[in-house]
Amino acid sequence: MAAVKIYCLALCLMSTAVAANPLRVGFYAQTCPRAETLVRQALNDALRSDAGIGADLLRMHFHDCFVRGCDGSILLDSVNGNSVEKNAGINQSIEDEAFDVVDQAKVNVEAVCPGVVSCADILAFLARDSVAHYGGWFYAVPAGRRDGRISISSESTANLPTENFRLGQLVQNFKNKGLSPSEMVTLSGAHTIGVAHCVAFTGRLYNSSSSTGVDPTLDPTYAAQLRRSCPTLTTDEEVPMDPPSQFGFDNSYYQGVLRNRGLFTSDQSLLTAPFSAAQVNLFARNSAIFQSSFAAAMVKMGNIGVLTGFNGEIRKKCRVVN
Repeated sequence: MAAVKIYCLALCLMSTAVAANPLRVGFYAQTCPRAETLVRQALNDALRSDAGIGADLLRMHFHDCFVRGCDGSILLDSVNGNSVEKNAGINQSIEDEAFDVVDQAKVNVEAVCPGVVSCADILAFLARDSVAHYGGWFYAVPAGRRDGRISISSESTANLPTENFRLGQLVQNFKNKGLSPSEMVTLSGAHTIGVAHCVAFTGRLYNSSSSTGVDPTLDPTYAAQLRRSCPTLTTDEEVPMDPPSQFGFDNSYYQGVLRNRGLFTSDQSLLTAPFSAAQVNLFARNSAIFQSSFAAAMVKMGNIGVLTGFNGEIRKKCRVVN
């Protein structure tokens, strides 16, 4: 019965999110009917040379929406020495090549429909297509976002959750963006794809107060594997966030958390309260419920702070304001 309730909640959230704001599915049906196809083409071309680039694009969309809303502000380059969102330390794990994919998607679209499709929408499409490429559900993306003109590095630091957040901090951070505790647990499942730099979690391997130096909530066998990949506190190597499924968008992440193999403190903290632990257990058992819930949560997240109508602009190039 609990599984049915969460599944129904996911579907209801998706329909409510679409109805509650001016974004709509098929926004470019008349003005640029090939928009989503042209964007997907840029992603597919990039995936041929970098199989993991989609994980960066998914993370980029999340990091964009949590700062000033989903307005493409993370894409802006520094001008006259100002420090923009992409310069923030928390965004340094996003590959430069991911920004190149957005640029190419914009070139593709501008060649057919100049001045029509926003960079913010392009990023939302790329995030969805990345999830689908790795095996997640393909979901309809409401569009109609316009691009912001302001990007400030310190706002990323102030608004984005870190890998060291505890459960209470995560719940509050997502609440600040209009997202529920359940949606926080759901969106954490994005960690099933992609890689992390050692410095993001070596504190769990070498700085713990335990006699071994290892965080006691971390599976000892997994900790030993991580120590081999990250032999010092400052090692700057990359490891898969979810080793069984680095390139597969599935519920493996939740199965790992149940085995104390959550890579980050924030991941493992999902087991520290009954409500979140129950949802981790449900998703670990039922991939379909996770997939539907994730799609609904992505649609809702994509509505955060959007600029529509005559607000913002449609950038000609995603890295600079018009």
